[in-house]
Amino acid sequence: QVQFVESGGGLVQAGGSLRLSCAASGFTFSTYSMRWYRQPPGKEREWVAYIGTSSEITTYADFVKGRFTISRDNAKNTLYLQMNDLKPEDTAMYYCHRDDNLPSWGQGTQVTVSP
Repeated sequence: QVQFVESGGGLVQAGGSLRLSCAASGFTFSTYSMRWYRQPPGKEREWVAYIGTSSEITTYADFVKGRFTISRDNAKNTLYLQMNDLKPEDTAMYYCHRDDNLPSWGQGTQVTVSP
């Protein structure tokens, strides 16, 4: 079945960096656009970044533009999110997902940014 396993989160001070990874399985990864989402404490899940199947297109939410970079390695079935200049408001559980309405989600990876 389709699985997403996110990793790389942690506790970091404001201004620091983290690199998240998402190992995808159960489908042909290279044929799907992918997205990162996040869910801050007590808030709804929100979209963070998008990447096309061959990395030809990347788009970002305004609140991460210029600080985060989405990438993928189709040979490794892995999605990445490089996060620089982290802010306390980036604190959230981060999830990867296919660019469709697949109901199942991974467990996410927690990112906590201290002031």
